[in-house]
Amino acid sequence: MKYNMKKSMSILLAALVVLTTVTVQPFSVQAAEPLDINAKSAILVDAETGKVIYAKKPDMALPPASMTKMMTEYLIQEAIKDEKISWDTTTQVSDYAFDISDNTTFSGIGLTKGKDYTVEDLYNAMAVFSDNGATIALAELVAGSEGEFVKKMNEKAKEMGLPEYNFVNSTGLANSSLGENAPEGTDPNGTNRLSARSAALLAYNLVNDYPEALDVTSQTSIEFEGYTVENLNWMLPHDSVNFEQFHYEGIDGLKTGFTDMAGYCFTGTAKKDGKRYISVVMKTDSKGERFKETAKLLDYGFKQFENKEIFPAGYQLEGKSDIPVLKGKKDSVQVATDQAFSTPVRGEQAKNYSIEYQLDEDKLNKEGKLSAPIEKGEKIGTAQVVYNGDNDYGYIFPDADKQSIDLVAQKAVEKDNWFMLTLGAIGGFFGNIFSTVVDTVKGWF
Repeated sequence: MKYNMKKSMSILLAALVVLTTVTVQPFSVQAAEPLDINAKSAILVDAETGKVIYAKKPDMALPPASMTKMMTEYLIQEAIKDEKISWDTTTQVSDYAFDISDNTTFSGIGLTKGKDYTVEDLYNAMAVFSDNGATIALAELVAGSEGEFVKKMNEKAKEMGLPEYNFVNSTGLANSSLGENAPEGTDPNGTNRLSARSAALLAYNLVNDYPEALDVTSQTSIEFEGYTVENLNWMLPHDSVNFEQFHYEGIDGLKTGFTDMAGYCFTGTAKKDGKRYISVVMKTDSKGERFKETAKLLDYGFKQFENKEIFPAGYQLEGKSDIPVLKGKKDSVQVATDQAFSTPVRGEQAKNYSIEYQLDEDKLNKEGKLSAPIEKGEKIGTAQVVYNGDNDYGYIFPDADKQSIDLVAQKAVEKDNWFMLTLGAIGGFFGNIFSTVVDTVKGWF
């Protein structure tokens, strides 16, 4: 009997071990957050929807170093679109731009005084090799002075809704390094400040508004001033064997940065299988580490998430999509979403999304009815997409903790003709009299 009991206990313990191995291990793998980013601040954003996939202290304002030049790139692209300048516009560099370019302390190719440079040449030097002199020359060309250009930078940052920003120059250098050339109207000891969220939103705007910017940043090298200049982004497919370990499939931008104060920074973007992500790492410890940490972020996005259509166009909330109509040939109208809602999801996250209707109060009377006429496709309100799960980082857009989809009428409802409206009014009048009489008679008894 003792032997049988021991044998039974052994079998039971073995079964428990097997059960634990089968059930607990997969749960741990699924629940664990596989990211440990070695950076002071970091963020990963879906470039199509603006969904934030991962964030580590994303709102900490830090020196962005040459990631500043993404704003300069944006304003140059905008000036070209507005036909204020063209890629073929030529300019000569000022003494200030020349001195900065000629200073070996700063990243620079070395510009030539008295030479005509095209906007395209200077833009390439800025975006590919982070040349500071070329950046200043472009700023002066567009705004007349770097001080005026800085005003444009801060105005555009406000327009974009960057949450944390302060631009004091076009390059990302500390103003103290510029000496007497620090842009007029800025703190002579100041430095640019951006959070990872702001840098990602800036990149989001650049990539979506001017996708041609990636044609420049994806170049592994350029020819400038008689030299072949290598792109500072080591994640591109360089020929050099020294960079092979950093190459990342699909990478085509965006901007590196380094100063003693900022550490090593990088705003990256990559596209694979129709998906694009934007990543930012700030204040890493080395040139190589910023790219390794970026690869971690991008792998997380591409391998762990997939874009799913959560709600199709024409989606309706059961029991809430029939809105009563006043003075119409029909008593109600059906409403539905006018477009689909898609977002990157991981695992079973799609189940955590729901929709809430918010009807336009200006279109409703006190009884919650719409007034005819109503046109087909007319916006009646919005459908707010709500995420009810854990670890939701929201969206990159300002004040957008929820996504909204227009709620539109599915059919037209004509206003009833005057005769029917009159009959309805008469019926209502006598109905009210009848109700009053009935109530009075009841009071007698």
